[in-house]
Amino acid sequence: MHEMGIASSLLEALETEARRFPCARLAKAGLRVGELAGVDRDALSFCFEAITRGTPWETLVLEIEYCPRRQRCQRCAAVFAVQAYEFACPFCGSDETVFAGGDELELSFLEVEQDEPCPAGTQSPEGK
Repeated sequence: MHEMGIASSLLEALETEARRFPCARLAKAGLRVGELAGVDRDALSFCFEAITRGTPWETLVLEIEYCPRRQRCQRCAAVFAVQAYEFACPFCGSDETVFAGGDELELSFLEVEQDEPCPAGTQSPEGK
């Protein structure tokens, strides 16, 4: 189950990002998972919950966005989601389409909450 490795890598990335906000906590993280990424969203969610249980990350909400396979029409430039393995453009009917997405596996957003102001002299690594 490679979802455990993905969940572990995601947690490492979140820990790195959290260091940028020393006086705040990460509340929610968004992950885009494409249809062709070969990732089971339910298994990934389960694995993430398992590795964060009993840790300071336990309250972090992981929101997984599913991204369908998309094609771009070479004739009319429309981008469309592929349904039932139909790759022809639904707008102009052209069969001249190319892959335009659906293999994503990326951190898409972070929600950071800061309940109290930072103590004087505490700054992020960027000095902000």
